[in-house]
Amino acid sequence: MRLPRPHRQPHPHQRAALNPPDDRRPRTRARRRQDTTHRLDHDIDCWVASADPDGTPHLVPLSFDWDGHTLLLATAAHSPTGRNLATGRARVGLGHTRDVVMIDGDVETLDIHALPTDRGDRFATRTGFDPRTLTEPYHWYRIRPRRIQAWREVNEMTDRTLMRDGAWLD
Repeated sequence: MRLPRPHRQPHPHQRAALNPPDDRRPRTRARRRQDTTHRLDHDIDCWVASADPDGTPHLVPLSFDWDGHTLLLATAAHSPTGRNLATGRARVGLGHTRDVVMIDGDVETLDIHALPTDRGDRFATRTGFDPRTLTEPYHWYRIRPRRIQAWREVNEMTDRTLMRDGAWLD
């Protein structure tokens, strides 16, 4: 059961400060990092790509919370995504196709009751969804970014990597 979300993601026209439509110059790395951290701090939903041991891909939208270092997600433990995330790797996509953030990360699987209460409460407040209240077994999945890339158009592809090996680049 999903609860109403207290904070909605802005419509594309409300993101004008992040994505001015008539400015086609590539952003500096510092500006891209600022835009990326803004998206991590304010977006609620992401696309999560994972694969099973045979390599069969799976892509789903999930809500997340960013604590400044890791993304926290929750999904049913026995779902394809839950099983795939438990293998330890994932790719997360934020934004739309003309202002995308791609995150490759290492996944830590946590029992639904293993997370400190305040962290679970923060997730529930931010996303409007509290998996701790469900009868179906859910797990938390904490994703620690190893690589973050961000770009808008082809003119930003060359310098799109903002984080490598878990460290922000200057």
